[in-house]
Amino acid sequence: MSTLIEEIGTFVQSVVTAMGLGLVVTIEETPEASRINLEGEDGGVLIRRGGEGLQALQHLVATAFRRQLGSDSRIVVDCLGYRREKDAELKQMAKFAAERVRNLGAPQEMGPLNPYERRIVHLAVAEDASVSSESIGDAFMKTVIISARH
Repeated sequence: MSTLIEEIGTFVQSVVTAMGLGLVVTIEETPEASRINLEGEDGGVLIRRGGEGLQALQHLVATAFRRQLGSDSRIVVDCLGYRREKDAELKQMAKFAAERVRNLGAPQEMGPLNPYERRIVHLAVAEDASVSSESIGDAFMKTVIISARH
């Protein structure tokens, strides 16, 4: 897998270079995913407007390497730590929602969220044995319902 990650890193570097952005790719292996990190003064281009450019780059990688990656591989493209911070924020929101479920007894909703964001929420909720989560909706963006486990 590591040579594939290097190939993806090279691909991402060529895309941002073709865009005229002065960014450098580094690869980081974490327990959750392989991370393609972009650093440099032009990073703001990818993370402005809610990270739309970064999300588009993530989608491009997923599409270009779909066959090689299969269904289980996790590749995260990040820029200037933007996704790492957003992921931590989402995890905190999920834990807060789980706490509200425990205290109020009423289910809590989060979303709409994309598949990557939903995975972060489900993993955060799974750390608490007193609550459970499920995704509802039939589109790319779905809502996560967090409820008390009976």
